[in-house]
Order: sequence, then structure tokens, then C-alpha cells
Amino acid sequence: MTVSATPMNLTRAAHVGISVSDLDASIAFYTALTGREPVAEGTMSSVPFGTAQGLSAAKLRYATINLDGLGIDLIQFQEPVGERTNGKANRPGSMHLCFRVDDFDAVYQRMEEAGYDFLGDDYTFTAGEVTPDEALGTRVAYFNDPDGTNLEIIQPKGGFAS
Repeated sequence: MTVSATPMNLTRAAHVGISVSDLDASIAFYTALTGREPVAEGTMSSVPFGTAQGLSAAKLRYATINLDGLGIDLIQFQEPVGERTNGKANRPGSMHLCFRVDDFDAVYQRMEEAGYDFLGDDYTFTAGEVTPDEALGTRVAYFNDPDGTNLEIIQPKGGFAS
């Protein structure tokens, strides 16, 4: 396959859409995580919008939480209702959404105090386990939202700082 060398001006992500089973529970979770309230909430009911996504129709509720440079669209499909994917980090096709944090300990503690569990202990990249060496000291923790979406918080160093 030949890829065009023509610039496309594709420079950043606009938003990430996350399908959820309970919009209100997901709003509470993502508000606890980000410290931000939704900037928009609404409904949509459309056959053409559904077929554009490969569905027969789409009746849904949604909420948008904005971060600096990225929107998080939480979408509860009411018709057709989907099945949970149960994605795991190592399954091809699964993805994770990573949140860059300035104060790792504060975000980690806020999530624990809100009653949300991490998948394991937080981790700091050490020598012999990651390259480049500039990435040493990067801190990460992984967790899931109420529907099992894979999430990460990161306080990056060096190669992971951009």
C-alpha cells in the first residue's frame, strides 16, 4: 500500500468516545478522576447516525468532559444496547486511555478515597526494564472505569514526557 506524502494537517486528537452502561455512574467516575464536570449533556436518536457507526440506529445519552486538548465523550447507547467487551491490556484491538498528571500521588489518593481500585500497585520505571534511560523515573498506575475501559495515569519523565 502506498501512503500519500501530502500533509493532512492531522495534528491532534479531538476526543475519545467511551461506551458506558450507566451514564450517571460514569460521570461520577470521570469527574472524580479528572476533577472536572461535564461541559455538555444530551440525547441523540438517529437512524443515519447509527448506520454511520455500523449500527441499525442510535438512541443514546451522552456527556462530555473536557481536558486540555482532549474531550471525553461518555456515551450510553439505549438502542441498540451493546455487550461489555471485557478488554484486557494484552488483547489485540483493546486500547487504553492515558491521563498525564502533574501530581501523581494526589490523583492516586483521590481515586482511592473515591472508592476506585487500581489493577495493581503503582510502578516507577527502573534501569534495565525500560529504554531510553531518559524515561527512568516515569510513574504509572493502571485501572478500569466502571465498564472495564482500560485507563492509566502517568507522571512522565524523559522519553515519555511529550
